[in-house]
Amino acid sequence: MSGEIDTRFNFYTDTPVGKDPDSYSPTLRRYHKILWSKALPNGRKLELVDTHPHSYLYHKSELGEFFLTSDAITHSYRNTSQIAHVIARTPTDIVQNLFNLGSTIAAYTVFPGNKVANKMTINGARGCNARVRDRFDITLECIRRHYDKDVSPLSAVLDRYSGFFALFGNFRGYVDFFLFQDVVAADYSSIKFHLPYRCFEDSPLPQSTEQYLQYQESTINFINARARRIEESLCA
Repeated sequence: MSGEIDTRFNFYTDTPVGKDPDSYSPTLRRYHKILWSKALPNGRKLELVDTHPHSYLYHKSELGEFFLTSDAITHSYRNTSQIAHVIARTPTDIVQNLFNLGSTIAAYTVFPGNKVANKMTINGARGCNARVRDRFDITLECIRRHYDKDVSPLSAVLDRYSGFFALFGNFRGYVDFFLFQDVVAADYSSIKFHLPYRCFEDSPLPQSTEQYLQYQESTINFINARARRIEESLCA
């Protein structure tokens, strides 16, 4: 099965110009279907199909009904106006390299994509929240707190999709299922933040070139490590 997935394939290469790979890359959807159609921690299989007319990927069984969508979990911030001055001082190749690696499978995951009570999805909430700003390490801290029944800036939206998170039993089960081990501590008790971070107090965005370079290095290390885990999982 390992030959079915190229962890260095850039999804923008099969996405129409000006469109988002999360919605328009057929390769990204196929990769998600292959990777996450597998046994859950309880031994049951999360079998995903891509033929439902109103869902990117879909599952329905006694486990529940789930409408899943793709979400990029790294961000180059190259077009983020709030730190345009930081990006302008950062070598272009550094920013572009992060963007390119962030366009490969190890930089994507799936979340529920259906709106509940016409409220924001996880994808939308984590991008709009000023204390998260699409940082996946911070998102993962919110998910860790969800499993611990603790509060976070994303508590409300994660609670709306509690059925999805229940599939994985606990935080360890969620992390292991989606191969996020390299951004959590060995005992799963804390997150390895891409930047030194006081939870929900500091700005999520890099505030200097030095911080951006540190963020870029940490994020690339995470993408590369997760790519290796994906390759190993396909050979198992």
